[in-house]
Parts: sequence; structure tokens; C-alpha cells
Amino acid sequence: MAYIGNTAASRFVSNRAASVFSGDGSAVAFTLEQSVAQDEDILVSVDGVIQEPSVAYAVSSGTILTFTAAPSTNSGNNIFVYYLASQVGTVGHPSTQGLTATTGAFSSNATVAGTLGVTGVATGTIVKGTTSFQTPLIEFTDGDDAIAIADAGVITIKNTSSAITSEGGAVTTNIAQGLCKVWVSYFQGDNNNAAVLDDFNVSSQTDNSQGRTTTNFDNNFANDDYSFVGQVFDGGGANDIRLLNHDVDTDTYTSGAIKYYCLDGGSNLNDAQRFFAQLMGDLA
Repeated sequence: MAYIGNTAASRFVSNRAASVFSGDGSAVAFTLEQSVAQDEDILVSVDGVIQEPSVAYAVSSGTILTFTAAPSTNSGNNIFVYYLASQVGTVGHPSTQGLTATTGAFSSNATVAGTLGVTGVATGTIVKGTTSFQTPLIEFTDGDDAIAIADAGVITIKNTSSAITSEGGAVTTNIAQGLCKVWVSYFQGDNNNAAVLDDFNVSSQTDNSQGRTTTNFDNNFANDDYSFVGQVFDGGGANDIRLLNHDVDTDTYTSGAIKYYCLDGGSNLNDAQRFFAQLMGDLA
């Protein structure tokens, strides 16, 4: 019947009516062009003789037709397979047309050649395990978690050799080794009156005596070979900035704490107004 408008687009692929093969006297397995659910879903003829299902042949894996005895050699096609049922069907979609669906699931791999856009909340796995898109892991080929991104936006780099290119682009800098591992700014004032103003990786601050202070680390260094630099600001008298020295005794300069002291212009222990200390090295 005639109609007005464009021809309706093809949306489904029709099932095949039959498949033909050639026997060679030795091959017993042939791949069907359509998946079937059971032996009785096809009618098989060899040299014009109808074969008995489940006796002369069987269907395995949905598409593998296996004969009990190898079909004979004949000139041209001598094996005919007629598809009687479509209990295991497939739906084909034209490759030149877009696809829209409300829900769907893939039982195998899916390949996206273009850009994948997700407008809603995405859940599932991005690489391995049970990690969702909301907390994805970027992994190396050996399976180690290289970068972890938490829901709160915290990014954790789990590889100590990670590097960043220098400003000039000529060299790379190791990210972990290039960081300041401990820093503290505190007010000393009078004896036993130290007050931390701000800090990083500091568990506690101890005012030992006049001019002597100990900083205890929240996370210890790998050893006591770390680098230390410090300054003090003395608001009274000369009102100057001097270097802050540290004790090198084994019991006061350890991987978990550092003890330092401040001297005035006369080389006497003195409590300065502000202390600033920074430490670099490898954490344990």
C-alpha cells in the first residue's frame, strides 16, 4: 500500500533461512551462521538425506554443529542446515544510525571509538575490582594502584617514583622527594610558654628550657639524615632574624623528633619571639 513520506528505516536484521557447507570426509564440526538453543531447532541434510537430531549431529555453544561421523566429500555444497526456530535470537542495529535506550546491560566488552559522555551518576567499575566511577583508580599494567581519587576530591599518588616536568621542560623532579615533610611556625616568648601558630606533620611541640625546643613529628623520617633549616625572629633588642641551630646529639636528633636552640648576640641561650623550622627528606 502506498504511503506519504520517507521510506521507513531498517531496524532489525532478519534471521537466516539456511546455511550450506561442503564436507571433506574428515571435518565433523561446522560453525552455524545463527545461534540455536537445541538440536531440534535446525533441519540438517547431508547428500540429500535428513539427519536425526541428537543422534547424527548435535549443537554445542549455540553455533557449533558437530556430526557423529564426518560428512562425505562431494563436489560443491552437500550439507544443508535449515533454521526452524529462533529461541536464541539477536537484534541488529544499523551502524549508520543512532541508538537510544532507557536501560541496558553488556554481558561482554564494549568499545567506544568516540567520546563517552555521562550526564547522570555513573556507577560500575573503571579498571578492576569494585571501584566505582565515583572513586576510580588509575592503574599501571602490573595492577598496582597508581592514583586514587576519593569522593571528597582527595588525590593519593601511590608511586614513589612519580615525577613532574620542570618549568623549563629540560628535567624532571621527583614529587615525593621534592616536598617539605615537616614545617612549623610557633611563638616562644618566655620559658615554658611555646605556642604553635601553624604546622604540618607535627604531633607536638616541647619547650624544654630557655632557648631550647623540641619538635616531635607525626610521621617519622626514614632515618636521621634529613635536612633542617630554621630561623628565629627576635622582637626585642636587636630586632633581627638569625639562623636557628639544632642539637646533633643522638638522643635529640632522631627520625621522630628534632631539638634545636637559639642563641642571642652574646651566644647565650635565648627565647626568641618567633621560630620557623622546615625539614626535607624521605619519610619512613
